[in-house]
Amino acid sequence: MPAHHQGDGAHQELHHEVGVGPWEGELPEGEQWDLELLAEGDRRNVLDQYRYWSMDAIVADLDTRRHDFHIAIENWQHDMNIGTVVRTANAFLAKEVHIIGRRRWNRRGAMVTDRYQHVRHHPTVEDFVQWAHGEGLAIIGIDIFPDSEKLETYELPKNCVLVFGQEGPGLSPEVHDAAQAVLSIEQFGSTRSINAASAAGIAMHAWIRRHVFEQNVS
Repeated sequence: MPAHHQGDGAHQELHHEVGVGPWEGELPEGEQWDLELLAEGDRRNVLDQYRYWSMDAIVADLDTRRHDFHIAIENWQHDMNIGTVVRTANAFLAKEVHIIGRRRWNRRGAMVTDRYQHVRHHPTVEDFVQWAHGEGLAIIGIDIFPDSEKLETYELPKNCVLVFGQEGPGLSPEVHDAAQAVLSIEQFGSTRSINAASAAGIAMHAWIRRHVFEQNVS
């Protein structure tokens, strides 16, 4: 929330500006620096360690430490959740995000994080499955089916791709059939399902807890 103070009988807003202004002092050496940002300031929503770095330099650095899981989401009806899924995938440093179906997707929810996150398109489920098998990745669906196992107690493979259906229809039968397992997220309220973007965040964090923090499932 913006702070307010009173002066001369009127309220004035103090706006907090994100980022940093122009570089002060002698310019730093190195190929990672963006000369325009150094001159004009860096107001991007990036970590402090990446201030004044070029976008290509940031992506190259992220590529040296990306995690071993991928994310895929089906996009047959122009799902509005994809942008948020991409943003969360960037936060948890997924290897890649895969869009199955329509190539075009709403980038608004990504908050420009798609510039730093590798996104690959697969026109069909068959194309996606063939790619995953070629990469030696376990296909893990996230949805509610009669044969779904609990995410909370399932031993997630380290090298896997977590697949999410679009809002409403959920996973397609083709993905369900191709999956090594389909996992559901335990819920305790009155609704039957949760938002696809929320489910993606929960599943990604489950992978992080298991393979980054080495927390065993029970």
